[in-house]
Amino acid sequence: MNNFTVFTEFILLGLSADPHIQALLFVLFLLIYLLTLVGNLVTILVIGADSHLHAPMYFFLQHLSFLDIYFSSVTMPKMLQHFLSLKKSISVWGCITQSFFFTLSGGTEACLLSAMAYDRYAAICHPLLYSVVMNRPLCTAMVSAAWVMGFLSSLVNNVFIHKLHFCGSNIISHFSCELPSLFPLSCTDPTANKLLLSGSSAFLGLLTLSLILFSYSRIISAILSIRSSGGQGKAFSTCPSHLTVALLFYGTALFRYICPPTGSLLEPVVSIQYSVITSLLNPIIYSLKNQEVKAALQRMLRQQMCSSEEGVFV
Repeated sequence: MNNFTVFTEFILLGLSADPHIQALLFVLFLLIYLLTLVGNLVTILVIGADSHLHAPMYFFLQHLSFLDIYFSSVTMPKMLQHFLSLKKSISVWGCITQSFFFTLSGGTEACLLSAMAYDRYAAICHPLLYSVVMNRPLCTAMVSAAWVMGFLSSLVNNVFIHKLHFCGSNIISHFSCELPSLFPLSCTDPTANKLLLSGSSAFLGLLTLSLILFSYSRIISAILSIRSSGGQGKAFSTCPSHLTVALLFYGTALFRYICPPTGSLLEPVVSIQYSVITSLLNPIIYSLKNQEVKAALQRMLRQQMCSSEEGVFV
């Protein structure tokens, strides 16, 4: 370590060094971020305002929307700032803080998606007991457990990263401070940190993914046993959207956190998928394709229009 200078900040290379491409990327990702905020905020407000949506499925969806706002806000504002600035730096402490909240968001979302899969399993496979099994205390406990699991996973990995010393090169070939991108910059041996991250990611990811696949295998089996095609279609209507989001999220996140980092352009592209695109798609898939949410949104808009008209006449 005597041959290296310990630095206090990292340089994030981002997605491109071309100023013209950076300007286009700024417009694109600003639009994505705004759509993510608006879509998820509308979902939260509609579910909270409409009593018809005060059910376990929408309770989980409301928390997922809040988590997606939180998840995208961990990295997107800094990335947008770097698109327009010449100095694309972030302090070491700021980078570690960002990685903590990023890992917390990812772990929590994995657990929350598995809780939503169990909710669909209980609704379709045990409809008569659904209201008894999926009561409010259990739903609250499942959401709380998701946050606790995400927090513990992030805490363990980010506490041990403080034992690493960063020196030499401070350039990160990424748009955010994810732990796999920090390990190659350490001048102390990060093998233990890599094993810890891969192990915790595999445990949390594969455990929750197994729960999702088990739930949907039982759901598909129950749907196929329904004799009427109309009943099959109604029962299956809410399942493909959840399964699509889960597979997009898990497929890219597990690839990023279990496989060794290579520094290739594929890594930030994969990160965009599970940290940016998934948060954008969730309100579209769950809300715009859900008839009950669309009906609730129409009722809320009609009420607002009626209130406005009454105010004008008064």
